[in-house]
Amino acid sequence: MSGVTAGIVANPASGRDIRRLVAQASVFPTAEKANMVQRLLAAFASVGVERALVSTDLGGISSAVLRALRTRRPGKDSPWPEVEFCADDPITGTAEDTTNAVRRMVGAGARLIVCLGGDGTARVAAAACGDVPLLALSTGTNNAFPRMREATVAGLAGGLVATGAVADGTRRASVLEVTAGARTEIALVDVCSATARHVGSRALWDPESLTELLCTFAEPDGIGLSSVAGQLCPSPRDVPHGVALTFAPPERARWVVHAPIAPGLVVPVGVRDYRTLPVDEPVELTQRGGVIAVDGERELELRDDQRATVRLRADGPRCVDVAGVLAEAARRGLLRTELSPVSTTTAT
Repeated sequence: MSGVTAGIVANPASGRDIRRLVAQASVFPTAEKANMVQRLLAAFASVGVERALVSTDLGGISSAVLRALRTRRPGKDSPWPEVEFCADDPITGTAEDTTNAVRRMVGAGARLIVCLGGDGTARVAAAACGDVPLLALSTGTNNAFPRMREATVAGLAGGLVATGAVADGTRRASVLEVTAGARTEIALVDVCSATARHVGSRALWDPESLTELLCTFAEPDGIGLSSVAGQLCPSPRDVPHGVALTFAPPERARWVVHAPIAPGLVVPVGVRDYRTLPVDEPVELTQRGGVIAVDGERELELRDDQRATVRLRADGPRCVDVAGVLAEAARRGLLRTELSPVSTTTAT
């Protein structure tokens, strides 16, 4: 089927990881993720998206959407676009599933990629979507990058961007590029070095092991490591620069920030200094050995003789500005129909 196409990738593992043994994070069950996909489909159809590509998984999301598709009642249920499931790639249960699904959707002509997950899912989707607009919805643990939005509302905005009804409905996000040896990773929110020796369970819990932090943005009301910088040097998402800071034990720090580094987990974090991080400035981390976390998850293990360099880039993914798109829709009347006044006569 031809026509305007949008893609939806839902991570079945997001919001269900081991970190819930330590933090009191929200749990996003499979049924709610499947319901969010269905609400996105209804919103897409209402603004002219004709075809939707949906990722497949072994966690039950895609099977629930398929059951709903097969039981829909024409003329009674709200219409959906033509739905196709991306089922050609083997399912591995890893981030590779997101990468494969996004690439397949982009190759099939998708004009929008919606991803349901946390910071990690958004990061993987952003690396694969190229210049196709990205709409990240929060269903994870630490969600500094994805917004917590009602899927119906987000779907309306995303659909208006996909159809071209709102031509300028995205903003270009910044990313941090970290290189260690032959490996390069990107981060949508932050890069942090720590003295821990192994990737292990991935999450960073011990603030005394942290050494340096670089952020693309730092919001005072954020969650995760970037919330530390947000309390010292707030930096909105729409400014070109970021923030860099160095940690210190609280007894030797200049500032101690009581930071929400995870849902339900507020800890004192010592900071020695901080500064504005300009775009394209290469920063060589002082840490030798240990690990580097991207967007809150340990990804790179450093040898004692290995150096890591981080650079803030301004050419990150094009992200849908939900509030801006819907404000433009209201200004132009894209979601309303003006009816002719009803004439009335008075009986005499």
